[in-house]
Amino acid sequence: ELVFSTPLSQDVTLKKIYTIDPETYTLGFRTMVENRTSNPVSADVDLLLDGVYPLDEELEGYAFQGPVLLNGKRLEEFKISKVKKAGLFREFTGEIRWFGFEDKYFLTSVIPLETPETTLTIRRISSEIIRLVYDASPSRIEAGTSAGAEYLIFSGPKELGTLKSVGYDLKRALDFGFFDIIAKPLLMAMNWIHSFTGSYGWSIIILTIFIKILLYPLTLKSFTSMKELQKIQPLMKEIQAKYKEDKQKLNQEMMRLYQEHKINPMGGCLPMLLQIPILFALYRVFYAAIELRHTPFHLVGTWLPDLSAKDPYFITPILMGLSQFVMQKMTPTPGDATQQKIMLIMPVFFTVLFLNFPSGLVIYWLVSNILSIIQQAYINRKHT
Repeated sequence: ELVFSTPLSQDVTLKKIYTIDPETYTLGFRTMVENRTSNPVSADVDLLLDGVYPLDEELEGYAFQGPVLLNGKRLEEFKISKVKKAGLFREFTGEIRWFGFEDKYFLTSVIPLETPETTLTIRRISSEIIRLVYDASPSRIEAGTSAGAEYLIFSGPKELGTLKSVGYDLKRALDFGFFDIIAKPLLMAMNWIHSFTGSYGWSIIILTIFIKILLYPLTLKSFTSMKELQKIQPLMKEIQAKYKEDKQKLNQEMMRLYQEHKINPMGGCLPMLLQIPILFALYRVFYAAIELRHTPFHLVGTWLPDLSAKDPYFITPILMGLSQFVMQKMTPTPGDATQQKIMLIMPVFFTVLFLNFPSGLVIYWLVSNILSIIQQAYINRKHT
């Protein structure tokens, strides 16, 4: 224990007591007021937590940085741009389960062990400092006794397992935004695979294979649908030429053609539509999950020094672009020659897009493309 004390008045002392555990990222913390007088005293010991956020500092990146609190079941991430002048403040009232400051990878928070309804005030007190004020309940301390409140202080990484081990729903601090419902299970799956492989690079590859297996029935249906569409291209062109002046009749005849051949014209889009939320969720994971921070993948020497950062040599994005091109050439593309040329531009677009993406995400898309090429080769052979 580490104890700080100060006299509030004669025979009334305030103590702040820290209990240090070297095995965890938590500190026990107690406030205590000792009344050694012969009369009762009232004590109102609020808790203050300061964070340094200069007004002239530009916060970079997509990850949230600033005050955060769990108010009941609602996670509140308070943008510091809302308190641009000293004296401006915002109050949150309710069951404040924990509060503190967070950045991309780390969190410092205070967890009250008792959570009565109270108020947390976020206030800018200077051009440098933002202060959180937790309004603790006033207490009456009888003569010769003491009273106080107990808290936990967490100061450590926003690593899912670590946050879960603390409890108090502190895991909510690791939030991947709109795609959180997909990103968290993907991160948990990656961590589970990592417990066997010892490598996050191989964990990404194995996770990609699992995802491909899960989506294979839809992928098969999609490729089959595109192949069938390609077969009826001559019939489609005849209908388009015959009813080019009558749009309504054209649409009716095209739908009849699809029904006769049992083809869903939108079937080819479904696997890609399902891949998009997975891609965005993995982007958030690779960008903000501390498990991947500064994590290398020694596939060929020390080529990929950090899975959470871009490939410094752009090797994986170029390989991904080549795989996208091969996949595009193998995929049946209904439509005229102009549409087919436009589709061939997509690999270039994806390559440029992925140049600055986390290399872990590029590995995922590269492996996904390679598996798609294998699947397409099998389907093409089956339908030949």
